[in-house]
Amino acid sequence: MSIFKPKEQGVSSERALWLRNKKRTDSLVLITKIGILALFLILWEVCANTGIIDSFIMSSPSRIWAVIADLYTSGEFFVHIGVTTYEAVMGFLWGTVLGTVIAALLWLSPFLCRVLEPYLVVLGSLPKIALGPIFIVWIGAGTKAIIVITITISLIVTIMEVLNGFMSTDEDKIKLVRTFGGNKYHIFTKVVLPSNFRTIISSLKISVSMSWVGVIVGEFLVSRAGLGYLIVYGSQVFQLDLVMANVFILGLLATFMYLFIVWIESILFKNQNE
Repeated sequence: MSIFKPKEQGVSSERALWLRNKKRTDSLVLITKIGILALFLILWEVCANTGIIDSFIMSSPSRIWAVIADLYTSGEFFVHIGVTTYEAVMGFLWGTVLGTVIAALLWLSPFLCRVLEPYLVVLGSLPKIALGPIFIVWIGAGTKAIIVITITISLIVTIMEVLNGFMSTDEDKIKLVRTFGGNKYHIFTKVVLPSNFRTIISSLKISVSMSWVGVIVGEFLVSRAGLGYLIVYGSQVFQLDLVMANVFILGLLATFMYLFIVWIESILFKNQNE
């Protein structure tokens, strides 16, 4: 009986070696990421405790942890996280769906695309915080206004990113479908959309960060709860530990949402990645 583990059926030794090297590299990348974060937190704490930096202004990991513990004990922790997360997720979903649909419509109508393209560029360059008060007057001060601000920020980015992917689809594949009598609907559903799943996923990654930016912008302008509200409140009463704690929580939530998109991508393209 051989002491060596048999190769998986259909996998060559070169392929198996490549997969092992890939897993080793992925593990090394993850360890390095965690190590950099841990080193940063340790240096931050040491500098704050030794007086190299002013802990009142810059805070420290231990003080941030104490603030988070207090929020948890008081019962406010999950309330504010729930409000901000709901607004971010709703803005993200609506922005992604509407952006993808609009990009598809623009691809299907070159005339409409040429007409609206300069307007999309102008809207994308406008500072969305300047539009916030307008939305508040139109919609009212509340969660709906914050979600609309979030959608506005992520929508244009999604449209431009997905539309660029649609326009860059392999022309040879499109010509092949046309040769067999396919119309625009067939080209879009059989070639353009399947070829741009990765582009849509990439737009989701960008939209995640833009959605959190939109939520915080909206909560800075009008909110009675949420992490943005706590940041504004903390800055007004000079509780900078509260500000830094909520910035840290925001970073964690955005990271978790991004990792969820990465997880979905790994499932959809598992066979291509291996």
